[in-house]
Amino acid sequence: MNNRKIAFVASDMPIAQAARSELAGLYDHVSPEEADVIVALGGDGYMLHTLHTHMAAGKPVYGMNRGTVGFMMNEFNIENLEERLEQAEAVDLFPLRMKAEKMDGSTDEAIAINEVSVFRETRQAAKLKILVDGIERMESLVCDGIIVSTPAGSTAYNLSAYGPIVPINAGVLALTPISPFRPRRWRGALLPQQAIVTFEVHDPVKRPVSAVADATEIRDVRRVTVAEDRSLNATILFDPEHDMEERILKEQFTA
Repeated sequence: MNNRKIAFVASDMPIAQAARSELAGLYDHVSPEEADVIVALGGDGYMLHTLHTHMAAGKPVYGMNRGTVGFMMNEFNIENLEERLEQAEAVDLFPLRMKAEKMDGSTDEAIAINEVSVFRETRQAAKLKILVDGIERMESLVCDGIIVSTPAGSTAYNLSAYGPIVPINAGVLALTPISPFRPRRWRGALLPQQAIVTFEVHDPVKRPVSAVADATEIRDVRRVTVAEDRSLNATILFDPEHDMEERILKEQFTA
């Protein structure tokens, strides 16, 4: 890794920009297009942005926290960066591909590293049919929305909706309702990672629904299909003492 070319990228936050300037003054660096590894400075949102931007090029990303939570980031430290990169452990994340059919008949697609969410757009609750691998599993879920989460995303929005924390290598996706009204006691499901999940919107004119893949929103949908896309992967680098599997395990014991 010492011979690899490094690029520094940062969020717009002043603390992240200052960190980038400091690191750029200490280490040789190139543009992201020329780099072998990208060092991202910011929070988890910026890490997701960086992974989306450079995923197709197959460039690993090493994050250093200059944001808030920083679950996907390493500790910020300007010293021994090249050694840290050499010793870092790689985690490959396979994203979800969302296909959303809109009310006008057109179809849009988007990629999600954390989760795909379906939300009501108005005061009217969403009313959704759920199919898994083409088999109807729930005829009608009345709710504010529903989430399909990867293991990497299970500690994000999924967790705030009381979904399960999923170990990174568990091979499952979390299906978690948001404020379910009927059936009131349903709390979601764990699905095989190769499952194809489809949501069909009941009465989409009266109960309009949006679909969101990470930060990409598609409004006024009538059918949404979600499946893992094994043709793509995002690679995150972690310090050995702060690897993602250990963080997810710790999170399950956090009050």
